[in-house]
Amino acid sequence: MSDTKKYKKTLIACYLGFVTQAICANFAPLLFITFHNSYGITFSSLALISTVFFFTQLLVDLVCAKIVDYIGYRTCVVAAEVTSGLGLAGLAFIPEIAPTPFAGILISVIIYAIGSGLTEVLVSPIVEACPFENKEGTMSLLHSFYCWGSVGVILGSTLFFALFGIENWKILAVIWAIIPFYNIYNFATCPIERLVEEGESMTMGQLFKTRLFWLFIVLMVCAGSSEIAMAQWASAFVESALHISKTIGDLLGPCAFAVCMGISRVFYGKYGEKVDLTVFMAGSGIMCLICYLVAGLATLPVLGLIGCALCGFTVGIMWPGSISISSKVLPKGGTAMFALLALAGDLGGAAGPSIIGNVSQRAGENLQVGVVAGIGFPIVLVICVLSVRKKYKNQ
Repeated sequence: MSDTKKYKKTLIACYLGFVTQAICANFAPLLFITFHNSYGITFSSLALISTVFFFTQLLVDLVCAKIVDYIGYRTCVVAAEVTSGLGLAGLAFIPEIAPTPFAGILISVIIYAIGSGLTEVLVSPIVEACPFENKEGTMSLLHSFYCWGSVGVILGSTLFFALFGIENWKILAVIWAIIPFYNIYNFATCPIERLVEEGESMTMGQLFKTRLFWLFIVLMVCAGSSEIAMAQWASAFVESALHISKTIGDLLGPCAFAVCMGISRVFYGKYGEKVDLTVFMAGSGIMCLICYLVAGLATLPVLGLIGCALCGFTVGIMWPGSISISSKVLPKGGTAMFALLALAGDLGGAAGPSIIGNVSQRAGENLQVGVVAGIGFPIVLVICVLSVRKKYKNQ
């Protein structure tokens, strides 16, 4: 049996892992207005749902850096699917039995955020440990499934609500939970290899003393910021700055962004062997800068939409590419490195949207000005990629 066939089940399990993560990240925000109308939850409280989700992921990233190697990849990744499924299904039940509906929602979010955080840390090194020839391309293709999961949960939920009514959202929550519950079997039975032999991986202390590691941390912060800043603000940007209706705006904004990001990752996954990763990332960073400027400075809505959507294509390679470069230059980084890189990406994902929001507020709630403020992240990313290019090529 060839290595490719032997590890196909592992790859499928990891694909579904990222689809599950996309469901966890995107399903609850689609219900914010429903939560507001049904449970009387204020908008300021609703904003806390996303904050709790990402903060929980950050804590999981940090804990994983210390414990995963002791517990084992399989146990942890199965736990990721269990908690993701329980959290998603819990949305349908826990708000009704908790002291308050909002507390019940937060409990559910924390449960599936634990699963999402574990997935984020574990899936990439599991694939990296498999003996595939084109590691960079495989990693890019793997991360594309987060994009397709995002598109799927947005379109699938929109279709369900149109056919059966949004009042039946609890049924849909249970339906989405089927995916992680099914994937428990995949991860429990697929072959999983160790990324680094026991005792050979770098410790957190060794990583912190390595100058290149800090460069990779900055690279991941910029990758997370460049991607999440536009993704989080795309819907509001299209609706308020470009004056397009929410329904059409969601399809042409965040949905188009996710599609373009997925296409970018599939493209590199298929043709990555023929393209230098550092060149592709540097070019993507420059294009990302241009897209931010077009979206932020455009006076015509259609140009703003194009800038927003194409930004998805330019950021597609940044996160998986940063992981691939880091693992090649520091092959003994181990689980700790992957966990800390995920932590850095999440920090960037928190910082980017915050900067755009704060700048927009200072500019009189002008989101276009805020979007222009996001250009710093792709600029720094390009500088970091060019700085590590020689070392990467030597490896």
